[in-house]
Amino acid sequence: MAGGLGAEYFYGFHGPGVSQWYPPLWENTTPVRAPRTPEEGYHLEADMADKTIAFIQRQKSIHPNKPWIVYYAPSAHKPPVGVPREWITKYRGRFDDGYDQLRDRILARQQQLGIVPADTKLQPRPAALPAWEELSDTDKQVGARWMEVFCAAVEYTDYQIGRIVDAIEATGELDNTLVIYIAGDNGPTPEGGLHGIMNKLSYWNGVPESLEDVAERIDDFGLPGTHGCYPAAWAYATSTPFTYGKEVTSGGGCTNAAVVCWPARITDQGGLRRQFHHLIDLAPTILESAGVPEPERVNGIDQQPMHGIPMGYTFDDPTATDRRTTQYFELLGGRAIYHDGWWAGTRHGADGLSAAQGGVPYDQDIWELYDTTNDFGHASDLAAEHPEKLKELQALFDREARTYDVYPMIDDLGALLGADRPKLVAGNIASYGPGTVRLPEDVVINIKNQSFSLLAEVDNPDGYAEGMLVTLGGETGGYALLVLEGKATFIYNFLGLERSTITSSEPLPQGSCSIRFDFAYDGGGMGKGGTGTLSVNDTKVAEGRIERTVPIIFSTDDTFDVGEDWDTPVSPTYQPPFRFTGTLKNVTVQAMGP
Repeated sequence: MAGGLGAEYFYGFHGPGVSQWYPPLWENTTPVRAPRTPEEGYHLEADMADKTIAFIQRQKSIHPNKPWIVYYAPSAHKPPVGVPREWITKYRGRFDDGYDQLRDRILARQQQLGIVPADTKLQPRPAALPAWEELSDTDKQVGARWMEVFCAAVEYTDYQIGRIVDAIEATGELDNTLVIYIAGDNGPTPEGGLHGIMNKLSYWNGVPESLEDVAERIDDFGLPGTHGCYPAAWAYATSTPFTYGKEVTSGGGCTNAAVVCWPARITDQGGLRRQFHHLIDLAPTILESAGVPEPERVNGIDQQPMHGIPMGYTFDDPTATDRRTTQYFELLGGRAIYHDGWWAGTRHGADGLSAAQGGVPYDQDIWELYDTTNDFGHASDLAAEHPEKLKELQALFDREARTYDVYPMIDDLGALLGADRPKLVAGNIASYGPGTVRLPEDVVINIKNQSFSLLAEVDNPDGYAEGMLVTLGGETGGYALLVLEGKATFIYNFLGLERSTITSSEPLPQGSCSIRFDFAYDGGGMGKGGTGTLSVNDTKVAEGRIERTVPIIFSTDDTFDVGEDWDTPVSPTYQPPFRFTGTLKNVTVQAMGP
């Protein structure tokens, strides 16, 4: 349900991975809060499923003969992984024998079901990932528990989708409904590193979490207040029969499970299809199935032709010849090309623990070659045996890349995340009034890795005003300028690992006040510390050190809010929304350079 993109209704979130417990929700173009708290039983996926079911029922009631389309995009098993405790408990102890044994079990099950060919072999474990038996007991306990949480989240997602399918069936329209169910997130993610993490923003900012820090919160995995992810070796296991996963242009990073259901058209229930297809083929498939031509002009703008190939020919003939014979892949310098059953690719230095690291010259990349017709799991690299075939496919990648504007490539994840994107204001200073909420982090003034100031003009009519003045981020990292217990206060959250609080020794005076926070950055690179000075009416009232600062990104879901906090708190010393009870006139944010 993508509002603003041609749909009638939208409910959900914008952004790459959000909290299942405190999501930054939008209904159409209006920011809204979750209807309940986690303590009252709230979970994002159940909420989205409820809204989806209500939409379908409403359409059936109001326009019973009108076709409808729904795009339901849940994220509970994408970091931050979050699921109710009772679902986690169901999996307790299921993975205590480790990821190597799990990998063998998954392959055997896939072969039994016919999902992979019977002769499929496992690709070797990446060298960067240790064997299960090499791990400490603590490492094993942490990894197995995270896998319990992940599998619970996958089942919870599946349950909500089942509710939606049941609702369609209740309308009597299931036989004539095309359902395309894709499970995955570009492959399982390596964000958890060797030991798993409690805060995915640690990974995004290149700040490691120790095994001891993660293990200390083992009973909290997947619950409110956590933003974590399983270890990379478990991602390797769940990419079976491939290795690697998300962010890597390998079989495991470019392959997802897909189920298509359309009883009125697809008659072999439970049948398998082995034709090669790509995500870009979905939209043409839907249009073809609905008998709707591809749009050539929308809102007066000529459209580029879709590059996808409809998959409908496979619905009627399981053995039909593939119509998609070529597809390129590229991400962070990693490249791959599929053509007529052959797969050639380079990971560009990615080792299975993280995305491509950069630093490897493109002309020194090591390419691999697989004959997927006879080696579905990419177990045997044939690059040395068939160098001419490899050169042929490398040349084909280059042609495809030039045709579809892949160049120039970027292989620095930090630079990509930290790129200076277009903002709602020009320059390095902006003023925001009360009611400014839910602004994404990358459209407001960027104060990272430099000196900055925050200035709030307020009125404290009775001398007892308190509340939020301005905040960016939340539990995963961020800052807040607020009046707490009657005193001007600045709080800085370094990725949930350290919190620095600078507070006035005196209460905020009655009447008009200017509250200013100045941060003098130490310099010397990214993520360094500095000294913060808090002033009220141009008089210094407090000073303190902030030893480490977030270098790249505070949050993937918490936002910039003025006069109240719409999402998770930067510190547990206050509870959102913590609206300012005085009169807030405006807040000015200024970045001053390193």
